[in-house]
Amino acid sequence: MKYLLMLVLGILLGVGTSIFFLGTPSAKSAPGKAVQTPDKGGNPPGTVVIALEQSFIDAVMAATFSGLGTPTFQLGQAKGEERIEQTLFQGCTNMITLLPEGSGVKTGVQFRNGSVYAPMAFTGSYNLAGCMQFKGWAQTQIRLRFDQEKQTVYGHVDVEGVNLEGVNPIANNFITVFVQSAIDQRINPLVLVTEQQLSLMIPVKASNGAVKARAKDVRAEVLEGSLKLYLMYEFSGVKEGQGT
Repeated sequence: MKYLLMLVLGILLGVGTSIFFLGTPSAKSAPGKAVQTPDKGGNPPGTVVIALEQSFIDAVMAATFSGLGTPTFQLGQAKGEERIEQTLFQGCTNMITLLPEGSGVKTGVQFRNGSVYAPMAFTGSYNLAGCMQFKGWAQTQIRLRFDQEKQTVYGHVDVEGVNLEGVNPIANNFITVFVQSAIDQRINPLVLVTEQQLSLMIPVKASNGAVKARAKDVRAEVLEGSLKLYLMYEFSGVKEGQGT
């Protein structure tokens, strides 16, 4: 039970809060293969099924905003350009601030229609022939991927659309591209479950060793209001001193 609890917490922290820690740019595409739906013939032996309910994810999101504050990240400017533009346009920071709620949208993770969605409400400013203040929300979808070699579950965030309020139509397309690019470059790939969280080592003291469980595949099923992860393990015996 202790091992399963650690795994559940790892998944929750990955899905529930990774999208908010956006300060470090990363690669645009996630490694591994796309996570498929479960086989209709049933789960093979050694499968662990974990269900994440919408209410649980919502509680994690609420704690993220209340305990860590509103996340803010850069719109992709180089440091030198940023300093020059801030000198020319005082108060224009070229930043996006994620909001817990805005533009009629609540920021979070949603399980519906067989997909994982992550609407993001935001406000920000950008130097575009002057300081452009904007607000709105982005509709994104998280696609799960599994890298067996690295024993890691990733998420790739696809920006499906950006909805802006109070922006001049001429500048709307420019800012939309900036926002889409910033979200793509700053988020992807999401590391949702690491090897440490996914791999299990179950001590067997009577045999002077342990049973090591390594994930050979991961499947996912998105229901209305919940996500089920099917973790398929292969097992091996490890004597004391052979490995950790």
